[in-house]
Amino acid sequence: MNPSRFKRISKFLSLVLRHEPDKINLQLDPQGWADVDELLSQINLKAFSLDRQTLERVVSENDKQRFAFSSDKTKIRASQGHTIEIELDYTPAEPPEMLYHGTTSAVLAQIKKDGLQKRKRHHVHLSQNRDTALAVGKRHGPPAILTIQAGSMHEAGHKFYRSANGVWLTDSVPSEFILFP
Repeated sequence: MNPSRFKRISKFLSLVLRHEPDKINLQLDPQGWADVDELLSQINLKAFSLDRQTLERVVSENDKQRFAFSSDKTKIRASQGHTIEIELDYTPAEPPEMLYHGTTSAVLAQIKKDGLQKRKRHHVHLSQNRDTALAVGKRHGPPAILTIQAGSMHEAGHKFYRSANGVWLTDSVPSEFILFP
């Protein structure tokens, strides 16, 4: 598949499954699942041509595994990153001792003051390795990698969840649990 088409489809799926399902009149259930047939029908009607085989390929080959199918592949949802109200039903999990967050160096002063906040999203996103955090940070400008003392946070009563694609999620990260570069 043409890399630019692949990227275009992935970005559009992120838009309608995480932020604006109304853009194509798509209905999501309370857990963020969309019926695959409805998704395909609405994309083909309102946006561009997309078949099931291509959709399955975009989901399976997405480098960040942003999307997941239900076990019978009749439903699809974004794994995390929603700005719309949904309940992902993730079970609390004990995180590794350290996790990482990629951001831009331009916001470090604000993070030192306020910690990491979820803002419009449901959770703060953390990764288990520095390389992933670096890739995320580079998207926003000169990157800064923050080391999160997740084990200490967990011991202090903060809840963590792990999404289907391995991203660690929490409601916020107070600055006292952040090691700055």
